[in-house]
Amino acid sequence: MLLLAMIQIMVQPGQALTCGQVDASLAPCVPYLTQGGNPAPTCCDGVKNIKDMAANTADRRAACNCVKNAANRYSNLKDDAAQALPTKCGVQMSIPISRTTNCDIIN
Repeated sequence: MLLLAMIQIMVQPGQALTCGQVDASLAPCVPYLTQGGNPAPTCCDGVKNIKDMAANTADRRAACNCVKNAANRYSNLKDDAAQALPTKCGVQMSIPISRTTNCDIIN
């Protein structure tokens, strides 16, 4: 029974992407986003993870809003570093890292 419960918790179809997941994925990026330079490999792994988790429009919009909220928590976030993050990590994704993105237009 315990095993079945654990499997159901891990595999819940339709489960929406959460800001906790996005925040955890981007946490290693904070030094790069606030100081510049180059993102750490763990940061790029997090960016790839967000892209993989955001498999549909609803998840991409949710991730966008989470990213936007996270960006607004850091007054010293460098906008140019944030915008360049996916490119620096070699990830093509439609979720911009910005304080001002209109997430409702994300497809």
